[in-house]
Amino acid sequence: MTEADPGQNGKTKRPLPGFMPDRLPENARAPDFDPKSLAKELLRVTRAGSLATIDRNTGHPFASLVNVATDSDGAPLILISRLSTHTANLEADPRASLLLTAIGKGDPLAHPRLTLLGSFVRTARDDAREPRLRRRFLARHPKSELYAGFADFSFWRLDAVSAHLNGGFARAADLTATDVITDVSGADELIEAEAGAVAHMNADHAEAVQLYATKILSAADGPWRLTGVDPEGLDLACGDLTLRLAFAERVTTAQQLRMVLVDLAERARKI
Repeated sequence: MTEADPGQNGKTKRPLPGFMPDRLPENARAPDFDPKSLAKELLRVTRAGSLATIDRNTGHPFASLVNVATDSDGAPLILISRLSTHTANLEADPRASLLLTAIGKGDPLAHPRLTLLGSFVRTARDDAREPRLRRRFLARHPKSELYAGFADFSFWRLDAVSAHLNGGFARAADLTATDVITDVSGADELIEAEAGAVAHMNADHAEAVQLYATKILSAADGPWRLTGVDPEGLDLACGDLTLRLAFAERVTTAQQLRMVLVDLAERARKI
């Protein structure tokens, strides 16, 4: 996959960032490997990642650790201070990559990881999207509310152009932005209703939320809560644990969401 088709001069432009067209084990790919689904799950459930920016002084890669949440479409969100080196780097050059990895026992390289590449865009306090980004980020990272209001902190959103997934041996894949970012076209009603739906489920239907986690997703008992809703699924959290419950079909309206939530609860009670 290249950045564009060959131009009039007959020359093909460079591959998308991170792509390895001549090295991926395409012929050795495991038959049960679904790179798009795995990439989307990693994107939605990972709470922290390694941010690689371009050092503004020398051009060296500069890696740092950041908390991560997602916008409604799955675009990564970070909350960073202007006093940080990575922020100064992004202000000079917004290009960056973000490494998200699953943590588990044994060899760290046996667990899947996803690298997203693109450019970060700062969200101004008076931007109409800022309240949604703030709400979604703080739902995933409640302790960040201690400093989210400080004048030097702001939310940045990654506009991804490509991604690289490594899910283990014979499970590597180059992905485009459309492979990992959720299509939210026609879902304005759902996005508008999300805040109220999440608050309502956590306040009045906590038992159903817990059933989603413990029965459908086989998680341990605990005070599970809903942290986000989007056209493709639900995000759940219990302390530092996070889960993703994918919908069987795309949801774009509040009425569809109500029906799906009821159906999921009935399904969970039968397990």
